[in-house]
Amino acid sequence: MVVELLHGDGWAKTYLLHDGVGTSAALVDPVYDFLEEDLAMIEERGLSLTHAIATHTHADHITACFEMRERTGCSYVMWKDTASLGVSELVDESTVCFVGDLELRFHYAPGHTSDSMIIETDGHILTGDFLFTGAGGVGRDDLPSGRVDVHWEALHVLERFPGSVVVCTGHDPPGTEMQTLEWNRQHNPVLGLTDLEAYRTWQAETSARLGGVSKIKVALPANLFGELPSAIPWLD
Repeated sequence: MVVELLHGDGWAKTYLLHDGVGTSAALVDPVYDFLEEDLAMIEERGLSLTHAIATHTHADHITACFEMRERTGCSYVMWKDTASLGVSELVDESTVCFVGDLELRFHYAPGHTSDSMIIETDGHILTGDFLFTGAGGVGRDDLPSGRVDVHWEALHVLERFPGSVVVCTGHDPPGTEMQTLEWNRQHNPVLGLTDLEAYRTWQAETSARLGGVSKIKVALPANLFGELPSAIPWLD
């Protein structure tokens, strides 16, 4: 089984999943900026892309999922209640997807967005922006469809997983080594908070420190409507 972090020198994390035996592969949270690079990698390795999965509707980059669906015929997967158009497979907590022999299960984890989910597979959980590594805490809740109280309550979903699972996040500083859930329970400040008001304060301070999301006016409409804009400023 392979869960491989791609583009580890960037902040946005994409993961390659495959069973290590067959040719079927999935990409979780692929970024449009690296579309050609990722498709070339799939081809060079002799793999066949069966699933492109978005853990949530991204506001800080354009997903490559819809373009990968068009180019490869793979299934574009998101949580069942997403507002994003162009999704070809909607999943819920009863859904089981197979990438070769690799089994994927899905857990609803809203708060950062209303369509955020965790993907569970063979000793790993891919948490998107619901949970980051250590000091990173969690994704901010002040963006469209984010809700502080919902995110706080949804943190209970982490109780479903053993401490030994490796947490594979959607964003973290370049070079971050992904850690186990137990490690994060000891080192992630949000997982040490005891009440909603403390979490609300952490979110407010974090959002103030981070400031505005520079790409949101281009990225969010593109991801909601499943269409590339006529111009992508950071790529032109």
